[in-house]
Amino acid sequence: MDMSTILIITVMALVGIGVGVLITTSFLRKAVEKKAMLKLQEAEVKAEALKNEKMLQAKEKFLQLKTEHEKTIGEKNQQILSAENRIKQKEQGLAQKTEQVQRKDAELDAVRQNMTNQLEIIEKKKEELEKSHRRQVEQLEKISGLSAEDAKGQLVESLKAEARTEAMVLIKDVVDEAKLTASKEAKRVVIQTIQRVATEHAIENSVSVFHIESDEMKGRIIGREGRNIRAIEAATGIEIIVDDTPEAIILSGFDPVRREIARLALHQLVTDGRIHPARVEEVVEKVKKQLEEEIIETGKRTCIDLGIHGLHPELIRMVGRMKYRSSYGQNLLQHSREVANLCAIMATELGLNVKMAKRAGLLHDIGKVPDNEPELPHAILGMKLAEQYKEKPEVCNAIGAHHDEVEMTTLIAPIIQVCDAISGARPGARREIAEQYIKRLKDLENLALSYPGVEKTYAIQAGRELRVIVGSEKVTDKDAEKLSFDIAQKIQTEMTYPGQVKVTVIRETRAVNFAK
Repeated sequence: MDMSTILIITVMALVGIGVGVLITTSFLRKAVEKKAMLKLQEAEVKAEALKNEKMLQAKEKFLQLKTEHEKTIGEKNQQILSAENRIKQKEQGLAQKTEQVQRKDAELDAVRQNMTNQLEIIEKKKEELEKSHRRQVEQLEKISGLSAEDAKGQLVESLKAEARTEAMVLIKDVVDEAKLTASKEAKRVVIQTIQRVATEHAIENSVSVFHIESDEMKGRIIGREGRNIRAIEAATGIEIIVDDTPEAIILSGFDPVRREIARLALHQLVTDGRIHPARVEEVVEKVKKQLEEEIIETGKRTCIDLGIHGLHPELIRMVGRMKYRSSYGQNLLQHSREVANLCAIMATELGLNVKMAKRAGLLHDIGKVPDNEPELPHAILGMKLAEQYKEKPEVCNAIGAHHDEVEMTTLIAPIIQVCDAISGARPGARREIAEQYIKRLKDLENLALSYPGVEKTYAIQAGRELRVIVGSEKVTDKDAEKLSFDIAQKIQTEMTYPGQVKVTVIRETRAVNFAK
């Protein structure tokens, strides 16, 4: 073939392909348009169905709401009808009551009219009686020759004289009976009060016995060349007597607190088994803290047992310290509890404030146990302490007046005084000799404490020896000798004592360091 023919065939082929593409494109367009129309129709059908469904739901909701609304309206109408019925019933009841009131008013009017008539009749009769009485008085005046006023005066005078005589006799009988009754009643109250309180004969002594398991422990307590026993005596101020008494060591000292500290410290040392001077001091300090806690617990328990509330913590601590104090040989805490119970019973019998009487009874001897002991009577000191810790004026006055140091201004004060006498004056309750002995030992210690540089003083061996511990930085060895001489001379000139008193001044230097 030549080139022209090939070219013609190629052109015809291209034209045929183009026509085919056009025809195919036309068919495809028509198919797509048809498909789109079908989808549009289908969407319109679905939209119509959804619209109808929503309209049906809306109609149902409307009908439901309408039904509920009608139901609510029906209930409210029913309530309104019920309220109207109740109102009608009340109106009927009020109408009936009004009728009853009207009937009663009418009856009262009738009764009132009747009473008015009767009063008129009574007035008429009264006038007739007065006329008759006047006629009789005139006749009596004519017969007696006296007027009515004169006769009345004579009668009154005679009645006065007679009444005065009878009154004097009656007054004398009443006074005599009152005196007898008052005396009997007072005795009854006191006797009944004493009977209702259980008392104990609490006699304190100046020694305590410490029991040990075997006599071998005595040697360990004494220590090499007596260093352990000297350390215990120096730390506690208590004389430790180790003699032939089997399985027992005697702790001697006038201060019960010191004896208790020594006893508890010895118990811990013996139980632990480690006994040496450093350990002794450590245990004694620990026991002092434990004893202070026990004192506070004793005060709290005492207040709870007696039903006393709201006491200041410092007063509670002082109440606990009473356990380790004695008054003329009588335990101070037992005495104060006894007085509190006596006061409560006596206040009950006399109709006074029981709680306040019991409170004042417990605190009446609080002035005997302060940390520092100023030169004041214990009643005045106790009153000042009570005032300091915001106790009521009635309680403060009762404390201060129970030994007549201040004037009694309340009814509780004489009760405290009487109950204190009842508790302390019963046979066997107190021993004056022991109190004088303890006072002498305290005066001995206080005399030595008055010197500068003195830190601690301990009176031991029943007051025959006074140990004075001084500060090494304040007192030299020469000063210690002079101090011992001065104290001995002052004791000799100012105090009365049997035998002789040995004054020992202890000056100790300690150097303490820690290896870390």
